[in-house]
Amino acid sequence: MQSWLDAIAGHGGPKYLAIAEAIDHAVRTGALRPGERLPPQRALAIDLGVDLTTVTRAYGLARDAGLIEGSGRLGSFVRNAAGLPAADLTGDSGMIMPPQPGFARLSDAMRDGLSRLLHAGGQSPLLQYQPSGGAVRDRQEAARAFSARGLATREDQTVITAGGQHALHAIIGTLFQPGDVLCAGRSTYPGLIALARRFALKLIAIPGDADGLDPDAVQSAALAGAKAVYVVPTNDNPTTASLDIERRLWLAAIARRHGLVLIEDDAYGQLPEKPLPPLAAFAPEISWHVASLSKIVSPVLRVAHVRAPSADAARLLADDLHETSVMAPPLNAALATHWLREGIFAELVAGVRAEGVARQRRIAPLLAGLDHASHPEGYHIWLRLSQDSPSPGELAGRLGPLGLSIVAGERFAVDPETPERAIRISIGGAIGHERLTRAFEGLRALLEV
Repeated sequence: MQSWLDAIAGHGGPKYLAIAEAIDHAVRTGALRPGERLPPQRALAIDLGVDLTTVTRAYGLARDAGLIEGSGRLGSFVRNAAGLPAADLTGDSGMIMPPQPGFARLSDAMRDGLSRLLHAGGQSPLLQYQPSGGAVRDRQEAARAFSARGLATREDQTVITAGGQHALHAIIGTLFQPGDVLCAGRSTYPGLIALARRFALKLIAIPGDADGLDPDAVQSAALAGAKAVYVVPTNDNPTTASLDIERRLWLAAIARRHGLVLIEDDAYGQLPEKPLPPLAAFAPEISWHVASLSKIVSPVLRVAHVRAPSADAARLLADDLHETSVMAPPLNAALATHWLREGIFAELVAGVRAEGVARQRRIAPLLAGLDHASHPEGYHIWLRLSQDSPSPGELAGRLGPLGLSIVAGERFAVDPETPERAIRISIGGAIGHERLTRAFEGLRALLEV
């Protein structure tokens, strides 16, 4: 039994109250530190010889008092907010930030992992330059992770980049010439639009529906001279659409038939508890698959794993990466490898997933009746506006001070002449549950005027 629970034995009141008071005292004296995991409720009930409902009631009291926070199957943790400065929510950049649980699992994982990696001190090879495509150990672990997801991959096909945008920059810089045609969804990731402009590509819009891109429209684009198609197959940014297995097979077959290059930006593909196989698994010889950590763990890491169609293609990509950034952050890349090997990566992703689901449940009543889309395990909303609704810019201006990240649909428009009248709302980042609720209450009020 943990020492902080010793006081329960001498408590004269109800057991549930004794447990709750022990938690309170331990948190306030530092015996339980922010982010620390509490014993599982069933295990604690057995240790103390009490009913499970007694422990559940005690944990509920501690949670209501703001001392601890639950995260589904991950258990209960001491909250990580005490003594920290309030987050600055006024300078939103429009980037989607993964929601972090109230406990400190990410910071603990970073601290413990980096400490272990740097145990060798100044002699650590991680403090030296790394190969442009990534250290062998990192590429090996990335290849194993890809293969485990159904995308058979060799070490020499993998490249480690400084985030997903860095990977896309290198892929487009390697594959395309000015004037080449790239197709993407009608509303797509603004980073891709910016790269198309930088490299003087012709970007054409492909229609789609709630299930993602229309493969027949992709085929028409190929017949008209398109060289490649860009796809976010799971929880598309911004539309939240996901390709099912049938449509993945269909799209892969069309790409093969017409010699299209598939650029798969799988930013959210590992977030669902039961993820689908990557699109690249159905056409590996023509696909570039990008798996970034930014949207499923944290953008602070600046690490993405890229699976190239061949070893030669991977070498070309590594050469381009050397010209733009020399290498991905070595410590962060090694940290991702350590997490993958130890199973910590899956725990961190599960925490983000659980927090996203919790936030969606909280705001669901405030979205009822509105024309919106979301992924059940994601954390951004695509809200279509009626013609008599306030403009996207007005909504962003009114609700931004509350910490709600709103981006107008025109930012995502492949064809700037025909943007969707919609907004993308991120419910991730630093905003807390109470502030999130108030922001959506304000949004609902503005839309109902």
